[in-house]
Amino acid sequence: MDRDLRCVFIANGEVQAEQVASFLRGHGIESTLLGESTRRTHGLTLDGLGAAEVCVSAADEERAAKLLKSAEAGEFRLDENPGT
Repeated sequence: MDRDLRCVFIANGEVQAEQVASFLRGHGIESTLLGESTRRTHGLTLDGLGAAEVCVSAADEERAAKLLKSAEAGEFRLDENPGT
């Protein structure tokens, strides 16, 4: 991944950050998690403390944002008949 990272999502802790990162990886977009170490040591978020930024390369920013917007809007659906 290049060093020109762009934040596409701010998660409320490690679990949510990992879910979003996994969703992006499933679509071929590598991501990096940045944020306070308290999200790992204490597993909590309070007033932004413990939040995690999900970042992608600048080249993937637009595609990642579209995927996340689609998922947030409930438009994203898994194929009910994969491989057919």
